Amino acid sequence: MQSDAVLAGLDPEQRTAVTAPAGPVCILAGAGTGKTRAITHRIAYRTLTGEASPRHFLAVTFTARAAAEMRARLSALGAAGVQARTFHAAALRQVRYFAPRLLEGRAMPELLESKARMVGLAAARAGVRADRAGARDLASEIEWAKSSLVEPGEYAVAATKALREPPFEPAKVAEVFAAYETLKRRQGVIDFEDMLRAAVWGIEEHSDVAEEIRAQYRHFVVDEYQDVNPLQQRLLDAWLGGRDDLTVVGDASQTIYSFTGATSGYLIDFPRRRKAAVVVRLVRDYRSTPQVVGLANAVIRQAKGSEARLRLELVGQRPPGAEPELKIFPDEAAEAAAVARRCRDLIASGTPASEIAVLFRINAQSEAYEEALAEARVPAVVRGAERFFERPEVRQAMIALRAAVRSTPGETPLVVAVVEALAAVGWSREQPPAGGAAREQWEALAALVALAEEYAKAPTIEPIGQAGAVQRDVSLSAFNDELARRAEQQHAPTVEGVTLASLHSAKGLEWDAVFLVGLADGTLPTTYAKTPAQLEEERRLLYVGVTRARQWLWLSYGQLRSTGGRARRPCRFLPQLERTSSTERAGDRSRPGHNNRADRRRPQVAFCRICGATLLAGADRKLGRCPTCPSDMDEDLYERFLTWRQRTAAGLKVPAYVVFTDATLVALAERRPSGPPELLAIAGIGPRKLGQYGDAVFALVAGASPDDLAPDPAQKNFEN
Repeated sequence: MQSDAVLAGLDPEQRTAVTAPAGPVCILAGAGTGKTRAITHRIAYRTLTGEASPRHFLAVTFTARAAAEMRARLSALGAAGVQARTFHAAALRQVRYFAPRLLEGRAMPELLESKARMVGLAAARAGVRADRAGARDLASEIEWAKSSLVEPGEYAVAATKALREPPFEPAKVAEVFAAYETLKRRQGVIDFEDMLRAAVWGIEEHSDVAEEIRAQYRHFVVDEYQDVNPLQQRLLDAWLGGRDDLTVVGDASQTIYSFTGATSGYLIDFPRRRKAAVVVRLVRDYRSTPQVVGLANAVIRQAKGSEARLRLELVGQRPPGAEPELKIFPDEAAEAAAVARRCRDLIASGTPASEIAVLFRINAQSEAYEEALAEARVPAVVRGAERFFERPEVRQAMIALRAAVRSTPGETPLVVAVVEALAAVGWSREQPPAGGAAREQWEALAALVALAEEYAKAPTIEPIGQAGAVQRDVSLSAFNDELARRAEQQHAPTVEGVTLASLHSAKGLEWDAVFLVGLADGTLPTTYAKTPAQLEEERRLLYVGVTRARQWLWLSYGQLRSTGGRARRPCRFLPQLERTSSTERAGDRSRPGHNNRADRRRPQVAFCRICGATLLAGADRKLGRCPTCPSDMDEDLYERFLTWRQRTAAGLKVPAYVVFTDATLVALAERRPSGPPELLAIAGIGPRKLGQYGDAVFALVAGASPDDLAPDPAQKNFEN
């Protein structure tokens, strides 16, 4: 009965993955296809059927947030006790536990939270002048090398072979790398890669440690397997010890971290390396509308390279929605202002700010959108800038909440107690401050209140397969414990603001409305992507961005980064924009060698008369506005045009659309042309239509009634 409950609601492919026998299982899961659901239900199914014990499972993923979500789902499914951790957290736990044995009684060395400072010191010792940015770049190179199992003496050759572009000469980077390792040893500290290596060393070189770990963990699940690096794979192999009870899940089309040493090769080669592997493909997309799914498929359909061999054609399962909006603006400032206005409109129409995201290729693009959103008085949150629980205002608020436990009567409702405690640090529910840093701080504390409301609404827990419910303590003291747990796991609450994030940091997240901005060649793909493999990774980055959207998707770029700058071409990976690249170039009449004859053969650039975006679709060009911009149609004029067209078509004995199509009548009633240039500016109307119907159109726009118009002699010769 318990196992049947776990299988309920799964689609056929998910059910196959969940019920696959013990042994190697490879789940190829496209974006939004329910991969977390599949692997958590697989673990729960195996535990509830008695096939495996929860304490013998180890599930590893790449973020603390994903691990926390996995544990929560497993607990709700009745499989509490399963260890779900990141690679680093699992290794840290094991190294700490076995440190007395491995280090002959010595304590585990202090863990270095950030490499940058020590790398800066190492650079100085190696005679390399590196500023803060240079130190960060050197730290990234060292992380890549260590994750790829490359030693300092091997770095120069390995970096050249991998086509790396280090911030300094490879030989100099190798010297900094060696100096960094020496400094760490002298100061008695280790970094995260050392910790993973220590865990590997503990298992490979100490049979008693290996035996104990392998007795504890017998069944393994790895999420986001396309992002595993060689060091993590070696740790996984050490855990397995030749056994094959391993379930991996991944999507080669979402391989976007190759620059860190991650490789999809382990996912691609899994069926070959493990001959008995069961391979399941999840392609039913429950996240995005069919329109968004269609664009995602179009982007990735042209992919090349080894990852393309595992490409999945997604099938949208949601009801139809709006078509993705494709917009081109004169420059980046105009693009940012338009995005801010649309965010404001979405929020006004009921979309929560936390369900809107603006995604870009590089962090440097964030500033323009921060300013534009602040100008539009739209709250915003920059993802990846600073961890939520490390923000000064959040730390201060948590101190105030702990202090309030002593002075708050026990019967005080949780939310009231939290609001009163936050008042001590200057927060109130009243109108939040204007945009900028003050607004961001207010939103951070408002997120704590929202978390308290959510915590108080779910006072009981009833796991699947267990009778009765467990009463949750919803006191202020218990809520403080919950905050401490989240802080330890970096499981931050949702802050009510439009998310600003790079495409890399958006991986694994989703929103109702997504703006993909700055989609111009040189930005996406970046100018640093030169090899075919690097360009394909840029394509996959766009694919990841598109698949973040549930309902509504906007894609745009500014033709100029700044006023007076050089014009840019649209992102080559967007099929719709790719076909109109010549249109943008045709609008540049200042180019040397401009050819008027060639120009006449090309459609001219059309801009929305309301928001200024470039119009791509024929129907939009005819109307002179975006489909989402408000219509200003004169209803009375439209009715007069309908009557006139019916009479004219009857007199000519032709169908009404031969005179003007319905879309053209709407355009005439909206744009109300008063002279030949304005009429000819409407797509589909040329000199011939102007000569035949121009006078009638101008008269109707001026207020004439169809009864006042005499038949045009030219119309009598229409068929001649």
